Amino acid sequence: MTLQVTNSLTGETEPFEPQDPDSVLLYYCGLTVSDLPHLGHARAWAHVDVMHRWLEYLGYDVRHVENFTDVNEKIVARVNEEYGDTESEVARHFVGETIEDMRSLNLKRADVYPRVSEHVPDIIDLVETLLDRGYAYEANGSVYFDISTFDEYGKLSNQDLDEIESQGDPDERSEKRNPADFALWKAGEAHPDDADPGGQTWASPWGEGRPGWHIECSAMSTTHLDDSIDIHVGGQDLIFPHHENEIAQSEAATGEQFARYWLHVNLLETEGEKMSSSLENFFTVRNAVREFGPNAIRMFLLSAAFDSRQTYSEAALDEAVERWERLERGYRTAVDAADSPDAAAKVVDEELRATVADAREEFERAMNDNFNSRRALAALLEIAGAVNKHVGHETYDYQGLADAIEAFETFGGEALGFAFDGETGGNVRLAEELVELVLDVREDEREAGNYERADALRDDLEALGVTVEDSDDGVEYRF
Repeated sequence: MTLQVTNSLTGETEPFEPQDPDSVLLYYCGLTVSDLPHLGHARAWAHVDVMHRWLEYLGYDVRHVENFTDVNEKIVARVNEEYGDTESEVARHFVGETIEDMRSLNLKRADVYPRVSEHVPDIIDLVETLLDRGYAYEANGSVYFDISTFDEYGKLSNQDLDEIESQGDPDERSEKRNPADFALWKAGEAHPDDADPGGQTWASPWGEGRPGWHIECSAMSTTHLDDSIDIHVGGQDLIFPHHENEIAQSEAATGEQFARYWLHVNLLETEGEKMSSSLENFFTVRNAVREFGPNAIRMFLLSAAFDSRQTYSEAALDEAVERWERLERGYRTAVDAADSPDAAAKVVDEELRATVADAREEFERAMNDNFNSRRALAALLEIAGAVNKHVGHETYDYQGLADAIEAFETFGGEALGFAFDGETGGNVRLAEELVELVLDVREDEREAGNYERADALRDDLEALGVTVEDSDDGVEYRF
């Protein structure tokens, strides 16, 4: 079965046919770096990561670009807080925090993580092309895209041009020919009243200013991929206006189809609302990983297909912990049994072998059905159940167990990104509780005057990778 994807552009499930039969150009709209990432962001990360991994499993050479938006009014709003005195300093801080959180979730690295601030010359060139071709106009040092000049405007979001409300800031309305025209370049500072000097501006043919939001992704995609790409991924909430505007400006500038397949990750909700920093209803990636471990978080995020809505709750996370432990236990049991003297060459468990073979086929069917990670996980858990049943025998089917191990490692590890090696797995909450127990014993030793014993306990923890720091406020530790 070939890969089928549900294309937001057509609304249809279609065979995936990249421009080059051997390679895939994939762009993902990354974060605006104004705060710590939360599980809503991680949901998209995990699913894009699985798309990347599965495309490689199918034999494609994947070029994956994921941007950081480091020029934005939300970042300017945080200037002069503890993160920096300028927009660029604040953005740099949160880019670093975001990368750390990405690494904690065992994501494959993109080929490049472009930043808006690096690509202003590319943005200016793109805006000039749109002006030269008659798709844009200049007004008081700003430049706007005239949506009436692009006949296919609305083809992604199915918007009726007559019903589109004004785009952009209220102060732009008097400058625009049509209320729904959108800014490619904004004159002046980050804020109209110049109340905050932290925003970056750049010289342009139209005067000092800043790039519009939508033009940034078009410039970065065409710079690092091509005028026409295979897959563009983003959040469901970005279909309009962001992705609609990306299509219009990109295709107007190049004359090429911007993206062949549009895949949209649906929302992670908290009590019926989108998980969002602005709504303050979020759970940061960092805290989630510390409490539940990266494998359990991946299990939670992949337990719903990327294009379906998912609800965050403590009960759902607890269930993900249990499912990850079942999967890991199945893998460990298979490894221990296969490596034991009770694993024999001539023992055959037809049920185990059939379950593994059927699960492999179902996993591939699921992933080729629009990257359906929920069904794929269910197939892997079937193997775990079969392994646990098999080890109740006195002797083991070595070949059956080896097949199960290979399926766990290929599909669970390489395709879904779980870490079975223990380096990024394990029960983080249990580890923290054990560390705190050792620190309580250490404190008892110190109070009893047994300082050498207390120091030895600290040294033992540090040998295990736990840094212990004593201060006037108490004892702190980190892994």
